[in-house]
Amino acid sequence: MTLAQSFDLVILDWAGTMVDFGCRAPVSALLQAFQHHGVALTEEQVRRDMGKAKADHVSALLNDPAVAKAWSAATGHKPTDRDRDELVVELGPLMRYQAAQSATLIDGTRAAVDALRAAGLKIASSTGYTREMMQPVLERAAAQGYAPDHVVCSGETPHGRPSPLMIYKACVDLAVWPLSRVVKVDDSEAGVAEGRAAGCVTVGVTASGNGVGLSADALGALPADERELRIAAAEKKLRAAGADIVIETVASLVPALTRYVNQHGS
Repeated sequence: MTLAQSFDLVILDWAGTMVDFGCRAPVSALLQAFQHHGVALTEEQVRRDMGKAKADHVSALLNDPAVAKAWSAATGHKPTDRDRDELVVELGPLMRYQAAQSATLIDGTRAAVDALRAAGLKIASSTGYTREMMQPVLERAAAQGYAPDHVVCSGETPHGRPSPLMIYKACVDLAVWPLSRVVKVDDSEAGVAEGRAAGCVTVGVTASGNGVGLSADALGALPADERELRIAAAEKKLRAAGADIVIETVASLVPALTRYVNQHGS
């Protein structure tokens, strides 16, 4: 059975999946935004809700008891809705800059997309970035030969991840159904949960993604056993979120989907 006999559409995340090995850009921007208010977050805190729309991500951080305590100590008051809204506004240019700087395609991703298209599948994308944040990323990706058929950004559906609405929007706009013929590929637990909620075949990405959180160079510099442990820990979380398939990077997507089809027949 060919891929085109089983699937019509592949929806790919951006940071940590197609670009920005290690999903570094959103972490850097969020750390900067909170530091501006005297609150020093850890990477672990920032990465916990990665994949959500950035406004939802900020809300989740401010609702964290440890972060709320640090916010109160730094500002003299508990976090408010106004604080959240101000942070989201401040985050915009920081995220746009960091995303643009990190918009290099991860090795093997373009070849994977080209192979999927050659097999007859459509390519869409979704992201926790707003359209404004995504604009320089889209431009840089296009210059490297990657331009998906459809893009859904944060704020363009009533709810973001882990709701399935961004996937639904892509399917409506591209006239694709049923959802069982859609593949969702994401490095975050929220993105995997989104795919599960929509009824897609869902692929989690470990080595290049948020769960490992290291640049390609930093990951490659680790001793082999530590590298394997970090990737295994990321896989465990993605499996727990509901991933049907787990790969290290999108470079392995086509053979992984082919194996899945041969094993499951869909």
